[in-house]
Amino acid sequence: MSFWAERVLPILVEKAGRSRTILELRRRWVPRARGDVLEIGAGSGLNFRFYDPARVHAVTAIDPSSPLLARAAARIGEARVSVALVRAIAEQLPFPDGAFDTVVMTYTLCSIDDPQRALAELRRVLRPDGELLFVEHGLARDHSTRRRQRWLTPLWSRVAGGCRLDRDVGAILRAAGFISDDTTASHHDGPRWLDFTYEGSAQLDAVTGSKRSAVDPGTTH
Repeated sequence: MSFWAERVLPILVEKAGRSRTILELRRRWVPRARGDVLEIGAGSGLNFRFYDPARVHAVTAIDPSSPLLARAAARIGEARVSVALVRAIAEQLPFPDGAFDTVVMTYTLCSIDDPQRALAELRRVLRPDGELLFVEHGLARDHSTRRRQRWLTPLWSRVAGGCRLDRDVGAILRAAGFISDDTTASHHDGPRWLDFTYEGSAQLDAVTGSKRSAVDPGTTH
């Protein structure tokens, strides 16, 4: 592992993930998790303190980065629920079918190599009445910001651990069998090329096996 990936990137990820806006989004969505929870891309464990012990039985948190998992281990004490850490990638989850009631994914889809394979894995491990909670940044709506995102992504991805700025999260979710309304996505208070955020929840239809999405209303700026 390079010095950048092992020493520098975890610090940058930690700093970015603790911004006021991002912490507020974590605080909005993570407490909605219930039952047995799988967190995808746990990073340094910034979500742990937001899990509600009245709703959550246990959390299994995965990440492919050993340095980030080491930071997450130091945060387990902040959690009011049981947290187990597993080094794994979203495209190949080491869990049986139907193992979880909730999957939590915050600022993770941007850096997954194969998002469709990862989302298929999430469907596999969710129980029939399971739920996906997601907060993700991605491709903006306005053309000028999109052009900037596509121009910046090759360089940004190299320095930001594979993070892509130009992923259309709504389209990716729909292609994976999720129904998502792009009007739920909005800019916040960061750089426009970085802060366009999709947030919501998706449930498995126990009758048809399809996905229905209910996303927090948002305003596009």
